[in-house]
Amino acid sequence: MKLLIDECLSPRLAKRAHERGYGHASHVTWIGATGLKDWELKPLILAGDWTFVTKNSVDFRGPADAPGVKGQYADVAIHAGLICLNAAGAMPLPVQLELFDILLDEVDENADLVNQVLEATLTEADEIRILRYALPAENLSGSN
Repeated sequence: MKLLIDECLSPRLAKRAHERGYGHASHVTWIGATGLKDWELKPLILAGDWTFVTKNSVDFRGPADAPGVKGQYADVAIHAGLICLNAAGAMPLPVQLELFDILLDEVDENADLVNQVLEATLTEADEIRILRYALPAENLSGSN
């Protein structure tokens, strides 16, 4: 699995991925893509077969209550996966690392993220909710 960490998240997440055995993890700044708009980054993500890690969930998956109706992945037929870190408030580095570790635990259990979104949300009540769903929403039952 190739993980690409968005520039809105710390490069420390890519280092954590390496520590956890994901040697093909990188950060947007490390591949010379700093400052690219989401729509400019999208072709790079797709062409590189990256599983993209971001906290800009709405920008990529669309609204939480209707993923795929908008966002950069709304018109993508196949992708290597989208990992979203969400928080009700600020997301300092310790929160980023905690959510990312939880999601990497999920990936360790089931690494198949093709056409899936994996999200961890830290709520205002300090609860962490994990969600995995298909995007696009069509069932991929014909694929292995």
